[in-house]
Amino acid sequence: MKLNQQLFRINRSFLICFIVSASLSAAFAQILSDYDTFLTTTFTIIFGYVIYFGIFSALFYLDNKERYKSMRKELIRRELLALVSSFGMGEIVYLGIRWPTFYYFLEIGVEPFLSSLISEVIATICYMASVTLFLRKTKTY
Repeated sequence: MKLNQQLFRINRSFLICFIVSASLSAAFAQILSDYDTFLTTTFTIIFGYVIYFGIFSALFYLDNKERYKSMRKELIRRELLALVSSFGMGEIVYLGIRWPTFYYFLEIGVEPFLSSLISEVIATICYMASVTLFLRKTKTY
């Protein structure tokens, strides 16, 4: 099977963002451990999103700035639309898994740090799989 370089770069960026975001979110969850489970879950996920998309945006730009310079605007627009659609579908999957699992682990008494890490791992695996699948199905990469 031939390795698709663009898909490889996106998944590499996902993993880098996951490691940084998961680590910082887990620490943030521990800081919020004295608050209500609902608030801890919600604020930790928001914090993770800010970190994740900040880093991902920078990595995506660095990976693609030369490539996009040589592409026609119409092709760039079409590719970015497919990426946003794929990421949007992935985010629905991610949030549909991350919030309930994180909340559940907190409710049953698992430490916030560990609850955040476990739910992040589960949700990110599903997110990466769904985005990769969607990008392949739409023949974006």
